[in-house]
Amino acid sequence: MNLLHLDASARTASLSRELGRAFVASWRRHAPDAGYVRRDLAAEPVPPITEAWTEICDTLMREEIIALDRLHEGARTDAQRQAWAVVEPLLTELITADVVLITTPMYNYGVPAALKAWIDQVTFPRMDLGHRRFVVLAARGGSYAPGAPHAGVEHLVTYLTDFVTEHYGVPAPRTLAVDLANARVDPLLRDRRGEHDDSWRAALAGIDTLAAEVAAERRAA
Repeated sequence: MNLLHLDASARTASLSRELGRAFVASWRRHAPDAGYVRRDLAAEPVPPITEAWTEICDTLMREEIIALDRLHEGARTDAQRQAWAVVEPLLTELITADVVLITTPMYNYGVPAALKAWIDQVTFPRMDLGHRRFVVLAARGGSYAPGAPHAGVEHLVTYLTDFVTEHYGVPAPRTLAVDLANARVDPLLRDRRGEHDDSWRAALAGIDTLAAEVAAERRAA
C-alpha cells in the first residue's frame, strides 16, 4: 500500500496539518510496510494550468484516450510537452497511491487555491482511479456541520466528496472535520470555544480508528 499525503494549509502550524500528522502516525502503526509520499502544496505550490494543458485535454477527449498510462499521448507540441512536464510527477504520485490523504483548511467557504491547482493539474477527461481511496481531514473556522445555520455554504468537504466520486469514480472519501477553529482567536466566537474544543477532541479521538479502518480495507482489497 502507498499513501500520498497532500498538505494544503498556508500555516506551518495548523490544525489540519496536526490532524494529518496524527493520521500518518496511526497509519504507520496499522500499515508499517506501506509507502509514504508527502507533498506540501503550500510550501511548494503547483502552478496553475495553462492553455497548453487545455489543449492536451482536448486531444484526449477527441481521441477518447482515457487509460491512465496513455494520458501522456495528449502532449504533442513543445508547449504541451512543457505542460506535461509539470503534470507528470504529480500524476505519477497520484496513480501509484492506494490511499490519498488530503489535509486542508477551508478558506472562504471552499478549497485553498494551492489544493485546487493540484486538482486541476492531475485531472483529465473521464478519469477512473479505480481502487484508490481518499481521506479528507479538514479544519473550518466556523460551524458548518449538518444542521448548522451555515452548513449550506460548506464547499470544502462537500466539494471534495462530490469531485472525487463524480470525476474520479471512487467511493466517497472518509472525512473528519474540526469546526469553529476561529474561536481560538476571534473575540466574537469566544463563547463558542468549548464547542471548538469538543470538535477538536472528537476529531483526534477518531483518527486512529479511521486509519485502522482504511488500512484494513486496503489490505482486504
